[in-house]
Amino acid sequence: MTAPNANPDPFSNQANVSHPVLVGYLFWILGFIGAHRFYFGKPLTGILWLLTGGIFLIGWIVDAFFIPTMAEQANQRYPNGHIDYTVTWVLLTFLGLFGIHRFYMGKIVTGVIYLLSGGLFGIGYAYDVCTLNEQVEELNRFG
Repeated sequence: MTAPNANPDPFSNQANVSHPVLVGYLFWILGFIGAHRFYFGKPLTGILWLLTGGIFLIGWIVDAFFIPTMAEQANQRYPNGHIDYTVTWVLLTFLGLFGIHRFYMGKIVTGVIYLLSGGLFGIGYAYDVCTLNEQVEELNRFG
């Protein structure tokens, strides 16, 4: 018999998981360009990884061991809401220049602008990569 507060199944509390570890590892595959760091809300080190190839691949390999910790920190910092962080990140990663992630977040006007301008000629896309977690957090809190 387990203690009343013990959680024998680590997957039973999925309601509090905004940034799953598995998705973090999938973004880690692109980690030499900082994808996992941006996903977990670490844009400054994400930019550093982008500019240095994951600090010459050494930091990228070391990060493989830190993904669970980064996921836990992101889960504590970014609570769940009606807009899913992972869906938004996947849309940004693969269709961001077309603004599909902005349509998903309910930002129709900027979605159309991104669609017509290639993510504001890539500048808006770069902005979203650095601020997407905060945008989703704000929409979930006030939307």
